[in-house]
Amino acid sequence: MAESPNIWRWPDVYEAENEAQDATGALWEALADAVDLHDVDVVDVGCGDGYHLPRFATTARSVTGVEPHPPLVTRARSRCQGLDTVTVLGGSAAALPLPDDSADVLHARTAYFFGPGCEPGLAEADRVLRPGGVLVVVDLDASRHSYGSWMRASAPKYDPRAAERFFAERGFSTRRVDTLWRFPDRATLSAVLHIEFTPSVADRAVDGTPGLALPVAYRIHVRRRPDGLLPAR
Repeated sequence: MAESPNIWRWPDVYEAENEAQDATGALWEALADAVDLHDVDVVDVGCGDGYHLPRFATTARSVTGVEPHPPLVTRARSRCQGLDTVTVLGGSAAALPLPDDSADVLHARTAYFFGPGCEPGLAEADRVLRPGGVLVVVDLDASRHSYGSWMRASAPKYDPRAAERFFAERGFSTRRVDTLWRFPDRATLSAVLHIEFTPSVADRAVDGTPGLALPVAYRIHVRRRPDGLLPAR
C-alpha cells in the first residue's frame, strides 16, 4: 500500500486544499454530466477523510467510502456521523471490502488510479460494479497550466500523456475540465502547495501565483461495465 503523503501527513492542510478546490464548481458540474448520481449506490475509492461523502449523499441512495489509512477512516466516520446512508470502510482499491455487483458508481478522485500499475483496481471495479455500472476516475491533468508544470517538476517520472493513453486503451472516455483553486489567504495557499510539491518547486509555485487563485486542469475518465461482463475471479 503506497503512502499518500499529502493527506496522510498533513490532513488539516489537505482539508484546506479540499475547501479551495473547484471554486467555480466546474468539476462537480462535469461529473454530474458524466454519470447519474441520483438514487444510486456510490463507492468513493480512496475517500481520505471523507470530504466528498456528504456531497454524494445529497443525491445517492447509499454512499460507501473506502480508505486504506486507519486514521483517515476514523476522521471520515466522524465527519459522516449522523448521515444514515453513508458507510466508511477500511480497505484498498485493489481489494475492495465489498461484494460482487453491489455498486452503480465507483468514484476515485486523485487516488490510486494514476495509469499503469492500477490494473488490479480496474479489475476490482469490474467485480464490484453492477452490469451497466460506471467507474469514474478524476485526476489532475499535469499536461496543462502552470500547476501541471509544477506537478511534472515534482514527479518527473510521471508521464501524463502515457496515463491518458492507458485509460483510452482500456475503453475510457476522457473529458477535460478547467477550474480554479481559490484560497482564503496567502498562508493557506503556501501551505497547500508545500504539501503537493517538492520544497523548491513549491517555493516557485507560490512565487508564480499572484493573488489567491490559480487555474487547475482535471481529466474525468469514464468507463461503463458492459452488461454481461464476467468479473475477474
